[in-house]
Amino acid sequence: MKALQFTAPNAMSVNEIAMPNIADDEVLLASRSVGICHSDIELLEGRYIIPFQYPIIPGHEWSAEVIEVGRKVAKFKAGDRVVGECVIGQEHFGFSISGAMAEFFIAKADWLHKLPDNVSWTQGALVEPFSCGYYATVRADNMDASDTIAVFGAGPIGLGVIAASAAKGGRVIAIEPSEARAKIARTLGAEDVIDPTKGDVKEAVLEATQGAGATVVIDASGRPDAMASTLEVAGFRGRIVIIGISVGGTASAGLGLIQSKELQIRGIIGSPGVWPETIRFLSRTNLDLSKLVTASFDISEADKAYHTVLTDKAQIKIHVTNLGN
Repeated sequence: MKALQFTAPNAMSVNEIAMPNIADDEVLLASRSVGICHSDIELLEGRYIIPFQYPIIPGHEWSAEVIEVGRKVAKFKAGDRVVGECVIGQEHFGFSISGAMAEFFIAKADWLHKLPDNVSWTQGALVEPFSCGYYATVRADNMDASDTIAVFGAGPIGLGVIAASAAKGGRVIAIEPSEARAKIARTLGAEDVIDPTKGDVKEAVLEATQGAGATVVIDASGRPDAMASTLEVAGFRGRIVIIGISVGGTASAGLGLIQSKELQIRGIIGSPGVWPETIRFLSRTNLDLSKLVTASFDISEADKAYHTVLTDKAQIKIHVTNLGN
């Protein structure tokens, strides 16, 4: 079978490798759509956050079809459409253990969730990044149609935040300099888009909210200056959620605003415990997240897909597909 392997720092190739054998509690899966994440690039470059060894097969954002189940697996059967979580105890699927960027791969049954019929393979492979954005809206306590939500960053996670916030009925203000990403943000429900390179973000948010500020502010950019700006654009008793990651970044911030505005601030990472409700949310709202996928490649050209991620910064999400099995 074909699989993309990272073989050394900045070295990768699509190779023919042996089919995996499943244990009693495992499931053999045929990948259908697999997304590429910035974390995969860190893995390729040899600087992922937990230890791993080359060669390794990446791929932690995926949808797949069940081909075979181990004798102790009762919850799934051949033909089921599934997605799977990627943080399992101390292991990271697609990082410390090989992932889904192959024609076939194995996973523990406990990691898997069935896909509803109205959620496509493409949508399924977006569940992992969308779950992070959805989780940010969950942690912004009681977000509903009464809220005005300012979202910094319209990358894959930020666009997920925008889509989930709008689907919950909130008024969304996106803060994003890229015209292409701003356009997608609008299609996902952003009512206003502010370009932070063309003026004062705080003043723009205050103008859009008649001076009140945003009731919810979510940073999905990972930029320290944007994180500091969340304090400025939040209104009185605003709820701030930081999901963008900045390891070691610093910025000057008006910390007195935390007290004077009585702000609630939460830092979160990933999407622990919310995959089932994320999938239900996608199914019930019929959100079309497929517009996040700006290019796709066959599994035989998975290395080209990664080169495109590295060289074409206009891409938002690239998927690798395996629809021939």
